[in-house]
Amino acid sequence: MKVFTWMQSTVQDLWDGVSRLFKPTDDDYPKTGVQPFSGEPGDDSQKYS
Repeated sequence: MKVFTWMQSTVQDLWDGVSRLFKPTDDDYPKTGVQPFSGEPGDDSQKYS
């Protein structure tokens, strides 16, 4: 009986993982788009010193 319970638990865990991999994403991030650059560009002469 314990072996059956262990097998059932293992199969359930595997199924949960597989179903989580292939389900649609549930990301709820805001749509931000392109962020404009409003700073000063760096000095290229200081880049390699």
